[in-house]
Amino acid sequence: WHLTEDQGWRIEIKRYPKLTTVGSVRAQTVVGHPLFQDEDEKVFDGIAHGGFYSQQQVKEVVAYAAARHVTVVPEIEFPGHAQAAIAAYPELGNTGKQLKVWEDWGISKNTLKPSDETLDFYRNVLTEVMVMFPSPYIHIGGDEAPKDQWEESPFAQQRMEQLGLADANELQSWLIQQMDDFLTANGRRLIGWDEIMQGGLSTNATVMSWRGMERGLEAAEAGHDVIMAPTEWTYFDYYQADPEVEPLAIGSYTPLVKVYHFEPTPAGLPSEVRQRILGAQGQLWTEFMKTPEHLEYMAYPRAAALAEVVWSPRENRNYDNFLRRLPRHMQRLEVLGVNYRPPGNDELDAWDSLKQWLFHKAIGIYFWFSDL
Repeated sequence: WHLTEDQGWRIEIKRYPKLTTVGSVRAQTVVGHPLFQDEDEKVFDGIAHGGFYSQQQVKEVVAYAAARHVTVVPEIEFPGHAQAAIAAYPELGNTGKQLKVWEDWGISKNTLKPSDETLDFYRNVLTEVMVMFPSPYIHIGGDEAPKDQWEESPFAQQRMEQLGLADANELQSWLIQQMDDFLTANGRRLIGWDEIMQGGLSTNATVMSWRGMERGLEAAEAGHDVIMAPTEWTYFDYYQADPEVEPLAIGSYTPLVKVYHFEPTPAGLPSEVRQRILGAQGQLWTEFMKTPEHLEYMAYPRAAALAEVVWSPRENRNYDNFLRRLPRHMQRLEVLGVNYRPPGNDELDAWDSLKQWLFHKAIGIYFWFSDL
C-alpha cells in the first residue's frame, strides 16, 4: 500500500501532524502527460487535491484484509519521493528551503537530508507504522532517488567523508542499511525497489525488481529474497491497446496476453536461486486515474492473468484455456460491480507496436544510465 509520495503524504502519523495538515494537500495538479510537455508550457488544473487515512481507518483496512488471509504491506518512501514530507518539515531536506507539495508527476529532485535527525524522524514514523501494520515486511521504497542534491550539499559530502563512503550510491546504501537495522531490531523485514542495490545491498533486505528481471536474479544469486515486478509484464498502468482509443496512461503496452506469458522464475535457474524468488507483484500507479472505475478498468482482467501465473505450475498454464474460463470470472466481476476491461481488440498494428516497444526501451536506457 503506497502511502507516501512527492505529491502527497497519505497516512496519519500522530507524532508529526504536519505530515497530514501540510503534506497531504497539493495546491493543484498538472494536466495531461508531463513527459510530452515543455516545462514552460505545462498546464495545471488549479484545484487543490488532498486527503489521508487516519490510523483508525488503516487498522480497519488491515483487519478487513487479514480476515480474508491477505497481508497488507505498507510502503513509506525513503530517501526519495519524499517532497511532501519535506514540504511539511523543511529540515528534512538538503536545502532547508520551504518546498510545496509537488504538483507535477515524475521524479522530484528533492531528496532527504542524510542526517541523524532525518533517520530519527523516519524511525519514529516507522514505529507508528509498525503498530498499524502487523506485516512481517515493511517497504521503504528506495527507488528513483536523484543524487544531485547530495553531490552539491556540503553537509552530505562531509557525511560521506566521515563514513568513508566512495560516492552518493554508497551513501544511499548506508541510509537503507540504517532502516534495515532498525526494522530487523523490531522483528520486521525490509523490502525495497531494486535501486536499494546501488552501492551495496543491505544484509537482510528483500528486493522488489521492477527495472527488468536481471537485478532480481542478481540479488537472488547473492542470497537475497526477491519479488519480481518488471515493468514489461506487471505494470498495469501501461496501455492495454491502442492509445488512441484507450484512457490516458503513462505509456508503453502490456496487453492481457503478455501478462499471462510472464515467467517470474525463468527455466534453468539453480534451485538455491529459484527458492529465493518469492513470487511476483502487479503494479498499478494511479497518476492518470481519477476514479475507482478507471483503476478497475486497468486492473482487470490483467490481475486475473497474473494471479494464474504466480499461483499455477508452469506446465498447467495455457492462454487459450485461460480465455475459455475467463467469461465465468467476468460474471463474478459484474456481480461485484467491477468495471473490468473486456478482453479482445488489444492487438496493435505493427507501427503502433513498434512505437510502444521503442518507448519501453527508451525508459530502460534511461534507468540504465541513472545507475552509472
